[in-house]
Amino acid sequence: MTVTDRDILPDTVGPINYAIVLSDIELGGGFGYHGSVEIEVNIKKATKEIVLNAHKLTVSSALIGSGQKAYSISHDEKSQRVTLKFSEDIQPSSKEVLQILFKGTVNNSMAGFYRAKYTPKVKPVNSVPKEGDSYLMFSTQFEACSAREAFPCFDEPNLKATFDVSIEIPEDQTALSNMPEKEIKKGTNGRKTVVFERTPKMSSYLLAWAFGDFSYVEAFTKRAYSGKHLPVRVYTTRGLEEQGKLALETCHQVVDYFSEIFKIDYPLPKIDLIAVHEFSHNAMENWGLITYRTTAVLFDEQTSDPRYKNRVCYVVAHELAHQWFGNLVTMDWWNELWLNEGFATWVGWLAVDHLHPDHEVWSQFVLEAIQTAQNLDSLRASHPIEVAVRDALEVEQIFDAISYLKGSSVIRMLSGHLGKDTFLSGVSNYLKAHSYGNAQTTDLWAALSEASGKNVKEFMDSWILKIGLPVLTVAEEPGQIGIRQSRFLATGDVEEGEDTTIWWTPLGLMTDPKDTSGAATQALTVREDTLRNVDEAFYKLNADNIGFYKTNYPPSRLAKLGENRNKLSAEDKIGLIADAAALAVAGQSTTASLLVLIEKFKDETNKAVWSQIVASLGNVRSIFFEDEAVATGLKNFTIQLVTPATEEIGWEFNPDESYLRGQLRALLLTTAGNAGHEKTIAEAQRRFAAYRNGDTNAIHPSLRSPVFEIVVREGGEKAYIDVQNEFLHTTSIDGKETCLAALGKVQTTELAKDFLDFQYSDAVAIQDIHTGSVSLANNSKVRAALWEYIKTNWETVSKKLSGNPVVMDRYLKTTLSQYASLEVEKDIAKFFEGKDTKGYDRGLVQVSDTVKANAKYKERDLQLVKEWLGVHGCL
Repeated sequence: MTVTDRDILPDTVGPINYAIVLSDIELGGGFGYHGSVEIEVNIKKATKEIVLNAHKLTVSSALIGSGQKAYSISHDEKSQRVTLKFSEDIQPSSKEVLQILFKGTVNNSMAGFYRAKYTPKVKPVNSVPKEGDSYLMFSTQFEACSAREAFPCFDEPNLKATFDVSIEIPEDQTALSNMPEKEIKKGTNGRKTVVFERTPKMSSYLLAWAFGDFSYVEAFTKRAYSGKHLPVRVYTTRGLEEQGKLALETCHQVVDYFSEIFKIDYPLPKIDLIAVHEFSHNAMENWGLITYRTTAVLFDEQTSDPRYKNRVCYVVAHELAHQWFGNLVTMDWWNELWLNEGFATWVGWLAVDHLHPDHEVWSQFVLEAIQTAQNLDSLRASHPIEVAVRDALEVEQIFDAISYLKGSSVIRMLSGHLGKDTFLSGVSNYLKAHSYGNAQTTDLWAALSEASGKNVKEFMDSWILKIGLPVLTVAEEPGQIGIRQSRFLATGDVEEGEDTTIWWTPLGLMTDPKDTSGAATQALTVREDTLRNVDEAFYKLNADNIGFYKTNYPPSRLAKLGENRNKLSAEDKIGLIADAAALAVAGQSTTASLLVLIEKFKDETNKAVWSQIVASLGNVRSIFFEDEAVATGLKNFTIQLVTPATEEIGWEFNPDESYLRGQLRALLLTTAGNAGHEKTIAEAQRRFAAYRNGDTNAIHPSLRSPVFEIVVREGGEKAYIDVQNEFLHTTSIDGKETCLAALGKVQTTELAKDFLDFQYSDAVAIQDIHTGSVSLANNSKVRAALWEYIKTNWETVSKKLSGNPVVMDRYLKTTLSQYASLEVEKDIAKFFEGKDTKGYDRGLVQVSDTVKANAKYKERDLQLVKEWLGVHGCL
């Protein structure tokens, strides 16, 4: 993408430093505030006007230089810009000062400068304002393009500058920003002005501030930085700080680890993490002040579900990776967002693996990152990793599984090919060469090529610049196999013009005994090729699922791989099952082949492998649910499959058992109970009754999710009300998410509608609405009621969610993609026809593709599935 393809600010003026002062913040009423910003600018060409970004702000005056005042100030809300016109030419100067006065609003949309509601753990200090029954804290979220909602600025990633921040707040509250506090100035009316040190040169989207009734836990890095051990703090609203200890321990270790592997010390004098009670994403990597959703940074050893431990460790590591990859070196423009997010995702998992090898994170990566990315990339409506972005209004929709998860998957593939040490050496050189500046994908390839002696750009361009992924189709002949690559689409209808890409595809041939011909490290770089002298007894392509592609084996080979599953790694098993499921959807294989394969895994003990089995089988059950006989047959098949493992693992926790065994127990009990396993249902109901009667130890924290889901599914209105009350009164950080997911298991349209009304009430935070609706979308019994509700109550839905385009886009993609009906697909398209869908239009096209693929799959395989279930005694 060239610069001329972007709708960017004029290049006549660039920022050097911002001095931002925020004052008179209304803690109630309209939540307005006054602001001033003095911007040191570089005037590159003589001009009579200066254009900045400003959105939802009112600029009242502007002065340049020694006092020339703007005679015209015009706001363009559509382009989110303000134009300042001056009567005389402003002459070129390497350092001029632009002074702007403005007014803004502290919104409640989780973007820009916003307020977040919370229920306090302890009574807040007197000055903390209330909104309804909730108290408020204040924070910012500027990525991608919302700094302009807080102050006028040059809000583009390659217009870097330094920042001085001053903010006036009540005397009994705490203010934070990217840098340490410089001084506190006493104000009037019980207020003070907190002044912060100047930031390094950075992009505007990385600036942050927050204030409220905060407390913290603190530790220090083990390594010294310029002779000092850096302070690391986790801030929370007062009373929750002890739940920041897991994040704290993770943080200081990861900062040291990254400083070592990148060979660049963390450059700021402190690292603060803060829990924000309403947050649109998981977290945001603001340099030196990283903001988090509460469930992504807080963990209570006594009451939190242990699965959140893994989440906290990973999200903390991911955001810390950005302190180098994204903050120190920033992509030149949003089309290369993947440079930030793809790398941070991969190296975040690398850090968790370093700290917690017992979590076996690479099997989790294959399960979650690769499969999610491939699901999106198998749609016609996917996009290349590096995608054209014209303006700010298009940016938010590419914060998706392609930029994050396909990006990280191809980085894992490249690291596996070059070797991790060589790869990290190249990364270090890249970071050093572009520190405090901006870079492009080609700059990373150049550094990696120099480190490895290989032409990285040549074999990576197809992965970065082209849409989609390949499927490798295997044909067997005596002693050899033929391999052909072609584009994979979930709809199975690739047209000739769509199948032109030849990917560099590492084959990763695995044999027993080990191959000595060199085929293990060979890559397919042509449309088709033949591998000779392949042992027919056992072979598998894509060892450990390093490559980002699907593999389509002949049915007999797929069955043999199932029989030889003990020779496969967990990553291999996950990929094998996921590929078989995806190929069935696309019509390149059959559901029967998938069920034959899955049936062999009754004795599996790995949690991640079981997760893939459950996901693939769950999708089959979801697609074919309308046929009562098939639905019953698949339910019976599921019970037969999971019963041995479920009864072996039981309900009781051994103090010495591993983290992953505990997670496997929760997964198996959930699956068995939701499939109708009577013993599991009875025990879940018994434990829930004891819990409701005051025995808080009746349900282990990791079993709240399966128990709540099972009782809602089986218990009708009474159980629904009980779990709803649990939602309203839980004090566990993850408790609300757990309850919302469970409430989505209701079995009647009436309760589904009641639950949706509840979601859109003030009882549920905007950040959490999608959790309950996704659960309803995954619930075939009431799924139809969800779309009907969205249509009928669109004004309510839109008003609640459209304040933040990220929230609306995520909601529609995750709730509408589960349907398997061409009629529903047409209805969705018709409903949105003529509506302003800017901000989620790409997501709606992806929904359409997914529903079409599901519908074609259902029509093609229904009878085959019914016959297979009959032959295998499941009907």
